[in-house]
Amino acid sequence: MSIPRSKYYYKPKKDKYKDFAILDKIKGIATAFPSYGYRRITAALRREGMTVNHKKVYRIMCQNGICCSIRRSYKNTTNSNHDLAKYPNLVKNLVPLRVDELWHADITYIRFKVSFAYLACLIDGFSRKVIGYAIGKTLSPALTIAIARLA
Repeated sequence: MSIPRSKYYYKPKKDKYKDFAILDKIKGIATAFPSYGYRRITAALRREGMTVNHKKVYRIMCQNGICCSIRRSYKNTTNSNHDLAKYPNLVKNLVPLRVDELWHADITYIRFKVSFAYLACLIDGFSRKVIGYAIGKTLSPALTIAIARLA
C-alpha cells in the first residue's frame, strides 16, 4: 500500500458547526419554555425534524449553562397559625459571656435501617458543648426529662 498508516486510522473530528445549529435551536426552545429540561427539548427538536440524541442535547445544554434546575417540593413544617399561646423569645438579644449562662435544647431523629431513634440534647450557649443527651425509641416527655436530670 502506498498510503501511510495514520491516514488509514484517521477519524475526522466532530462537526462543531452542526453543534452550533443545535445550540441555536435549543436556546430558542429554552427561552420559549424555560421549564423544559433536556428530555422535553429533545422531543421538541425531534418534532421539528432534527435527528438528535438526548445525551448530545444534555451535553450541549450543560456546556452552555442552559440546564434547567430541578424544582423540589417544599414542605412547610412550622404552623404558626394557631390559637395557642405564643411565648416571646427571651434570649433574642442575650449574648452569653460565660459558661452555664444560657442553655439550648434540641431534639432530632436518627434513622436506622429498620426504625428511628430520637436524640434529645442540652447545649451550652457560650461554649456550644453538649452538656447532656438522651436517646429514646419514642418522642415522649420522658426523653426531655432525662436530659434535664443529667444537667
